[in-house]
Amino acid sequence: MRGKRRAAVLPLAVAGLVLSLFPIVYLHVASVGQLSPISHTISDYIFVANGSGLLAVTALSLAAASVALLAVLVRRGLPRRGPVAVLMGLWAAGLAVAAVFPTDPTGTPTSFSGAVHRYAGAVMFASLPLAGWLISRRFISSTTVRRFSVASGITSVAFMVSHVTLTYQGAVLLGLFERLLFALLYGLLFALAAAVARREVRS
Repeated sequence: MRGKRRAAVLPLAVAGLVLSLFPIVYLHVASVGQLSPISHTISDYIFVANGSGLLAVTALSLAAASVALLAVLVRRGLPRRGPVAVLMGLWAAGLAVAAVFPTDPTGTPTSFSGAVHRYAGAVMFASLPLAGWLISRRFISSTTVRRFSVASGITSVAFMVSHVTLTYQGAVLLGLFERLLFALLYGLLFALAAAVARREVRS
């Protein structure tokens, strides 16, 4: 019975990843004409009808799926208290915190909630690419995982630099950078799940 439970964790992780996509895809479609996917960040969807709840579903489903994937990796030999576990935990925690503390409307002063949201985002976007890179170096022999880790890391730096400097060009492209970053992070998580399913784990 315990073996069956362990075998079911990976499909649950993948199901959580897939589930998390539906609300955010819907918000992209429903907000056409209201928000620009180039200049508005994903967090701005809280200002669309039902956006707060749908974004929370995406964030919490993604966090839960990531924790489940981490549990699978630990059961396959990843150190429970190593840096990868800490980084993936920070990624999942950042998602949850960002969902609880919403961003501020564009052009308004930064509130406490908005500041927490930004710091949570910075933690998220720094943690997962680094975790993926460490996993690809030490635990999983997957070129795909390594490539997604590097690409998402570079894009994460570009997004955070644009967000901090808020130059005209950077501000205009914030939404584009973030959407590209999330696409790469999803790719990284799915690549990790696929590598585990194919048993590309180093002994």
